[in-house]
Amino acid sequence: MAIQLINSFASWVLKQRIHQIELFLKYPNEVQEELLMNLIQSAKHTHLGKEYDYASINSYATFAERVPISTYEEFHPLIERTRSGEQNLFWETPIKWFAKSSGTTNAKSKFIPVSPEALEDCHYKGSKDLLCMYLNNNENSELFTGKSLRLGGSSQIYEDNNSFFGDLSAILIENMPIWAEFSSTPSNKISLMSEWEAKIAAIINETRKENVTSFAGVPSWMLVLMNKMLEETGKGNLLEIWPNLEVYFHGGVNFEPYREQYRKILPKKDFKYYEIYNASEGFFAIQDLNNSSDLLLMLDYGIFYEFIPMDTFGTPNQKVVHLADVEIFKNYAIVITTNSGLWRYLIGDTVRFTSLSPYRIRVTGRTKHHINVFGEELMVENTDLAIAKACKMTQNEVVDYTVAPVFMIDKEKGAHEWMIEFKETPKCIDTFRNILDETLQNLNSDYEAKRRNNMTLNPLIINVARKNLFYDWLKEKDKLGGQHKIPRLSNQRDYLEQLKNMQVKILC
Repeated sequence: MAIQLINSFASWVLKQRIHQIELFLKYPNEVQEELLMNLIQSAKHTHLGKEYDYASINSYATFAERVPISTYEEFHPLIERTRSGEQNLFWETPIKWFAKSSGTTNAKSKFIPVSPEALEDCHYKGSKDLLCMYLNNNENSELFTGKSLRLGGSSQIYEDNNSFFGDLSAILIENMPIWAEFSSTPSNKISLMSEWEAKIAAIINETRKENVTSFAGVPSWMLVLMNKMLEETGKGNLLEIWPNLEVYFHGGVNFEPYREQYRKILPKKDFKYYEIYNASEGFFAIQDLNNSSDLLLMLDYGIFYEFIPMDTFGTPNQKVVHLADVEIFKNYAIVITTNSGLWRYLIGDTVRFTSLSPYRIRVTGRTKHHINVFGEELMVENTDLAIAKACKMTQNEVVDYTVAPVFMIDKEKGAHEWMIEFKETPKCIDTFRNILDETLQNLNSDYEAKRRNNMTLNPLIINVARKNLFYDWLKEKDKLGGQHKIPRLSNQRDYLEQLKNMQVKILC
């Protein structure tokens, strides 16, 4: 009876939100236009608002003409002034929280402003909507009869000049209501531990006897935790530990390279996987259907969206379009204006639309994480799907990988060089390589054209990484756990050479 009451009450509360979602599904462009005008009005008395005369902006066209596209580097001086105590520079509400985000590739940290509005109307709202959509699609769910195992960042909150910074996950935990901790595991104290390996041990110790019905986190790091859990408990799969598991909420990296590995440790036919797309800068999209790879773009979180077609990105002919003008199946860089005061901010992610009614997307990679040295326009989405297919056809499992170009020297042709860490070394690496190469050609016509008859690109090269190479590389850079990710693709060879050097040192 108690279980039914919990589920009925939660469903009633969350389903009230469905009516609001239906509004932006029906009037998406109008909702976005109104949102933009509200953001502009809210910030008209700020330093930026006065500089660009927000008070006189009354249309998207004027906004786009007057306010420039900005990167973090260009926004950095205003952020640093805010962190030093100045306020009302780019947002009207005092900002004291900053999500520290260094990604995987830069040693230099970014400090992304997180306003009170962004916490409530974007990040927490997105989390509630995720549950709303899941319950709406799965009416017999018993999600709330147990706890959600969360795996976030590995940094505590730090104070500097009366401002606070840390991983976004740490900020969310620090600000969430007290009652929310009762439905989650591990405890806030363990979730905020900084030392990754000690944190993993503490999570295993605390959660192994809980009734876990769901878990949430980045697939690569969650897999590390889950495999360690199985190793410590001696169990064959996760259902032997948590028999009531029903859903995994994931995001951060493409799930495809890990899907088969999760199926092995979660042998339950009706187990659900729900993807989200969020970042330090905001919560953007949610999988709104069972068994789907498409994410519904959420249009009422205080974020106004613009897009740069990747075929013009960074060129003198670069153009910016708003939501009403996007095209299906075309790659775009995302530009956001937010209720944390980021104005026409280039977030660095790329997406393509799979539907325009409603607006659904798939994340395809990063503006800096692609290879286009030879005109091949290779995206992370291509390599993730190709890796997944090659693994499935050869019965192999990949832990991590990265790819870099082999540049043309003299009359030598170019190539792509891969570093791949397998769970077990493939019996025939040539078979794996051939399937990988053929799949990439089928997925990407530009790559296919450069590979045809080895015209521009020679066959790809695969280096088989030693066990834990990528883990050790991240550990050396103090980037274990949470939000840190391996850079999949690069137009330079820096990451690949670092990994090759580390591999050679160990082998010697």
